[in-house]
Amino acid sequence: MALLEIKDLHVSFPTDDGLVKAVRGVSFSVDEGKTLGIVGESGSGKSVSTQTILGLTRGAELSGQALFRGSDLLTMTQRELEQVRGRQIAMIFQDPLSSLHPYYRVGWQIMEMIRAHDRSVSKKMARSRAIDLLRLVGIPQPNVRVDDFPHQFSGGMRQRAMIAMAMALNPSLLIADEPTTALDVTVQAQVLRVIKRLQEEFGTAVIIITHDLGVVAEIADDVLVMYAGAVMESGERDQIFYEHHHPYTEGLLRSLPAYGDDRARLNPISGQPPSLINLPSGCKFHPRCPYAFDRCYREEPPLTPVSGEADHKSSCWLPHEPAEREQMRQQVLGERAAS
Repeated sequence: MALLEIKDLHVSFPTDDGLVKAVRGVSFSVDEGKTLGIVGESGSGKSVSTQTILGLTRGAELSGQALFRGSDLLTMTQRELEQVRGRQIAMIFQDPLSSLHPYYRVGWQIMEMIRAHDRSVSKKMARSRAIDLLRLVGIPQPNVRVDDFPHQFSGGMRQRAMIAMAMALNPSLLIADEPTTALDVTVQAQVLRVIKRLQEEFGTAVIIITHDLGVVAEIADDVLVMYAGAVMESGERDQIFYEHHHPYTEGLLRSLPAYGDDRARLNPISGQPPSLINLPSGCKFHPRCPYAFDRCYREEPPLTPVSGEADHKSSCWLPHEPAEREQMRQQVLGERAAS
């Protein structure tokens, strides 16, 4: 059994303008000790999917299941969720400066995290644990920096402090929401190394949410590609990078900058993501897809296995066999050029 299994998750938010369908029928699973990367453009439903399972999307209309070790997180009471959050499932948010309280010292906040779940731990023991955690994530002079305020830490150090806080109770699952955003490349690499080292040491499963495919290539075992609140493609990392099927996945990969002799103009995906209130008919990606044909405008494709591989799935009407798919793509491109 998977550590976490999401089944047909739907999340909508009623607004004055209409119903925002933020997540539409998302399903995925995470095994113990493994890393799942969730990628997609802003507004694709990545963060909402994971925040919902921890009860952080109040006011939303929910359906589906979120089974954590067999228990449905979506049906838990607030008190039951409080026992899960932090202790069994921890989360690192995108902006550590807004996640850390500016009026309290970093060490005190880690100590409070520990003692909130176990009041039998003395302040002295909690402080010692906080220093050990800061040392573990690579904070220099942790016995001194433990008494610093968040503004005295650099961006990378604040992110590492958040990782230390998240790992304080050795959770089974760590959710990292854009953990490397706004950090320079060197600091990004340091943060990713910290997450990987902690995962190896504690056997923690990780869900990493990002728009950076370089981060996914570095750390993920499996990848989920989301667009307009739904899963476009899912599979193992190498399948997504080297055997991708969906045109949206192809577009994300083609938009990456190249290096060395392969440098060329960037190839962005044309157009904009659709409104989650007024979604287009058929495949939601068809207004931006270079290979869309008649069926794409009428019917939304289901998420089905690609070429018989059960762990590699795609939501696209293009043929699954590579030769047939390429023939269809060239036919569509030719017809468009002719018209």
